[in-house]
Amino acid sequence: MAVVMPGHQNTTHPRASAPPRDGHPASGPALVKFHAPEIVFGEGSLVEAAHAAVRLGGVRPMLVTDPGLIEAGWVDELLGHLRDQGVEATVWAGLTPNPKDHEVAAGHELYRLRGCDVLVALGGGSVIDAAKGVAILAANGGNILDYEGVDRAPLPIPPMVMVPSTSGTGADVSQFCVVTDTARGSKITIIGRSLVPDLTVIDPRLLTTMPADLNAATGLDALTHGIEAFVSRAHNPLTDHHALRAVGMVTGTLVRTIDDPTYMPARATMAQASLEAGLAFTNAILGAAHAMSHQVGGLLDLPHGVINGVLLPHVIRFNGADDPEPFVQVAATLGLEEARGPAPEAVEAVAARIDALARQVGVPRGLRQLGVREEDLPRLAEGALRDACMSTNPRTATRAQMIELFRTAL
Repeated sequence: MAVVMPGHQNTTHPRASAPPRDGHPASGPALVKFHAPEIVFGEGSLVEAAHAAVRLGGVRPMLVTDPGLIEAGWVDELLGHLRDQGVEATVWAGLTPNPKDHEVAAGHELYRLRGCDVLVALGGGSVIDAAKGVAILAANGGNILDYEGVDRAPLPIPPMVMVPSTSGTGADVSQFCVVTDTARGSKITIIGRSLVPDLTVIDPRLLTTMPADLNAATGLDALTHGIEAFVSRAHNPLTDHHALRAVGMVTGTLVRTIDDPTYMPARATMAQASLEAGLAFTNAILGAAHAMSHQVGGLLDLPHGVINGVLLPHVIRFNGADDPEPFVQVAATLGLEEARGPAPEAVEAVAARIDALARQVGVPRGLRQLGVREEDLPRLAEGALRDACMSTNPRTATRAQMIELFRTAL
C-alpha cells in the first residue's frame, strides 16, 4: 500500500525523483514542508516550560514524567516554576520504558478525572510518547491502538510542552508517537502533524543525570535518525542539512559525554545533535533500522537505541548495496578517507565506523545477545514490512530479504 506522509510527496516515487543532494534546484518546481515546534534552547531554560504552559492556556496542567526524573530533582524544580506562575500540576509517572497501551489509557483517565488542559512532558522518549498518547485520547477518545498509521487522529489535541531529559530520541520535535501493543508484543507507530509539540524546552543540564547506558542508547538513536533521514526517500535539502550535522555531532561527542558526564559543552552539543536529528527525521521520516527496531523492542521490551546500534550497520550495507551514493556524503561528514574513493567503499567505511562506535559505548554485537531467536525472525520481518518507517526506506525489501537482514544482525 502506498503511504503519503504528511508534507511529503508520495513515497512510492523512485529515489531518482527525490531532491538533488548538491543543493541545486530540480528541473521542475519543488514543494517542501518543514514541521517544527517553537524551540527554547540553553542552560537554565527549564523555567520556560512553566511560562509556556500558562501562555498556552494551562490552568490545570498534567506533568508527565518518570520516577528517575523525580529522584533527580528536576520534577520538583519544574513544579516550583509552575507554582510561581500560579498553577498546580497533576503529576503522572505511571509509565515504564517503551510505554504500553494500558499505561497510556491510565494516564488519559487521570487527565480526564483531574480536568487537565495542557500536557507538559519532562523525560525521555518514553515519557514524551506517553504524553502524546494521552493527548490523542483526550481529544479523540477510544483506544490508543486505534490510531496506528498516518493522520488517524482527526480532532485537535491539547497543547503540549516537551522538556527532553535525554539526547537522542527527538520525540520532543517529532510528529511520531510510538506505543507498545501488549497483546501483540509489538510497537505501533502513530504519525501526524498534530503530534509536533507546541514548544520544546531543551536544557542541557538535564542530560547530566542520565545513566551511562541510557546516554549511549539515546545517542545512537540520534545517529540512526540522522543517517536514516539523510537516505530517506522523503529527504529534502532542509532535512539533509540537519541530518548530516547530527551525524557529525554524535560521532564526535557521544563518547566524551559518557567519559565526562558533567562537561557541559559536550552535553550542549549532544542536545543540539538530538534536536537536529529530530528535525530531520520528523520531516524526512526514517527507514528499515527503525522499522526493524520497533519489532524487536515490542517483542522483548528493550531500549530502542541499543537495538538501533546493533541494526544500523547492517541496514547501511543493505541499502548501500542498492544505492551507495548518499553514503559518500555521510563518509565525508565523518571524515573518512573512503569518501574520496568508490562509493561502495564509503558504504562499508560508514558501517564500520558506526559499528565501532556502538562497540565503544557498550552495545552488544548482535541481536542474539539481546534475546532474539532464529524462530522469531519471520514474525519480526513481517512486522517490519508493515511498519510505516519502511515506506521511506531507500530500498524496497521482500519478506525473504527482511528475514535475511535480521539473520545477518543476529
